[in-house]
Amino acid sequence: MKLIAYVFSGTGNTRRVCEALLEEAKCHGVESEIYAVRKGETPPAPEGFDGVILGYPVHAFNAPAALLKFIKKMPKRKKGERLPVWLVRSSGEPLRLNDASGILPARRLKRRGYAVKGEFSYIMPYNIIFRHSDKMAARMWRANCNLIERDAQTLASGEGSRSRVGLLRRFVSFVLRIEHIAMPVLGKCFRANKKKCIGCGKCANVCPQGNIIMKDGKPKFGGSCVGCMGCAFSCPTDAIRTSLLNGWRVNGAYSFGGDPASDAEVCDYCKKAYLRFFHEAEKS
Repeated sequence: MKLIAYVFSGTGNTRRVCEALLEEAKCHGVESEIYAVRKGETPPAPEGFDGVILGYPVHAFNAPAALLKFIKKMPKRKKGERLPVWLVRSSGEPLRLNDASGILPARRLKRRGYAVKGEFSYIMPYNIIFRHSDKMAARMWRANCNLIERDAQTLASGEGSRSRVGLLRRFVSFVLRIEHIAMPVLGKCFRANKKKCIGCGKCANVCPQGNIIMKDGKPKFGGSCVGCMGCAFSCPTDAIRTSLLNGWRVNGAYSFGGDPASDAEVCDYCKKAYLRFFHEAEKS
């Protein structure tokens, strides 16, 4: 079995879980190639592959606008030649509302002759809202690794399952889809703190949308932002200010290799949901 993976990832969290899944799947005889979804770049078409992986972070219980645009550009399949697709998503909290993020990708893929075979969900620490502790990040990664062992076998067998999404989840996802309209406007208002910015250009290099250019040694933000927060998260001096979202700004890479959080050390925010996710994953 040979798969091609297209991954949209701003801070690297989604890329990390996709790479781990495909590496584990290799142990079960799955060959794979992985490509970043970046504006202005055209990765190879899925011709000659047995299936497709689409990786993305959940944005406000939806797939990012950039991924949806990428799907619209995927080559159409001939009638009767549907190619299986597995959706791999990462989110900051283990809420079932995140399942609704697969609705639009599945719908658009079907129009182009692809069929969503299964969905895999993983939890990674926030790059917006608030910063998790490194212990929480380590607990998340340990749980993900357990899930990846199981999911890799499912992937290698060519099987999978779809998430069931009720009316309430669909409604919440639909309402919050306003982000797709709002982020290009908010993104234009992102700025770099002049005293902190060292003009390294890392924000421009990491942006998957090519939305940032360096002008006179400082970043200038355009109108293609999708809210991945790669710029603010990756800035070595925490210089990026994210407009109305600045109070939710998270900066700096997490450490996943330390001691995992105990149940008592799990954050109070969505604590029951995190504990349920951890306990279920750690059984597998």
